[in-house]
Amino acid sequence: MDLPVMPPVRPMLAKAARTIPPGMLYEAKWDGFRAIVFRDGDEIELGSRSGKPLTRYFPDVVAALRDHAPARCVLDGEIVIAREGRLDFEALLERIHPADSRVRHLAEVTPAGFVAFDLLALGDASLMGEAQRDRREALAAALRDSAAPVFTAPATDDIEVARGWFERFEGAGLDGVVAKPPGLAYRPGERVMVKVKHERTADCVVAGLRPHKSGPVLGSLLLGLYDGAGRLQHVGVCASFPMARRQALMTELEPLRMASAEGHPWERWASEEAQAADRLPGGPSRWTGKKDLSWVPLRPERVVEVAYDHMQGARFRHTAQFRRWRDDREPEQCTYAQLEEPVGYDLAEVLGGA
Repeated sequence: MDLPVMPPVRPMLAKAARTIPPGMLYEAKWDGFRAIVFRDGDEIELGSRSGKPLTRYFPDVVAALRDHAPARCVLDGEIVIAREGRLDFEALLERIHPADSRVRHLAEVTPAGFVAFDLLALGDASLMGEAQRDRREALAAALRDSAAPVFTAPATDDIEVARGWFERFEGAGLDGVVAKPPGLAYRPGERVMVKVKHERTADCVVAGLRPHKSGPVLGSLLLGLYDGAGRLQHVGVCASFPMARRQALMTELEPLRMASAEGHPWERWASEEAQAADRLPGGPSRWTGKKDLSWVPLRPERVVEVAYDHMQGARFRHTAQFRRWRDDREPEQCTYAQLEEPVGYDLAEVLGGA
């Protein structure tokens, strides 16, 4: 491979904001695996956000790029899986598998696509020093004749259109809007774009904790919601606290600490059968590897209000943010029924530029 921009390249990142800023170029925020595509003829490499290759896990994407991407290019974008008109991040997670036979099977039953939103090189020219608006025009021209499953992300410079996308596209599995300064050169690894994500709140049961890696202070709170059958399901964690607050919370929660998980709603967390039937903490995955996932059970008696952006299946997609204790709530009131369901929106309309 001999390109004007060579791997690895760390993707340009975004910092969070509460409102969509004016005077920018706007795109929907895709919920997939960020990937930098390097293509030099038949050679194609998919680089992840961390720089590690994703190529072996997505032979279907490699084949699609060979058919639809320019012969020599470097693209920035997102690997996604669409099912029933919306993005499916859980199906995407399953694609990271050590067995080649399983990878090939999943490529057939849950094929992935690639949504391009930046062009870093074309032919023998690096475009990383060019302005965002110019790279966007070059991207649109380079992928003018591409077809599914390789797409160009819709973009606009109209803030009202971007606000409409923010409200409408969530039902297709997108999780906000990204705003890019029009004159911005590509700056690897720097948070120079702006992302605006949805935020909602939920009342959750605090049913356990994990100590912090630095010592005997709180690392994260384990959150639960009751399902329709009255079972407490593990839905995520709340983890971002200043160190002094971590120490105070450890002391505050000490009276709820249980000597063991016996009698706890998640007492069978170490059982593979139980993990398959319910959402419990500590389940192994290809992402956690040999990481210690043990936890400290707490009597599920306290309720916390947390902020979250969106759900991934039956759990929070990202780490939730602590808002306040809700001592006026009973744990049994913390159910999935309180969660807001976004209005459905067909992903095909998003990719069609609607």
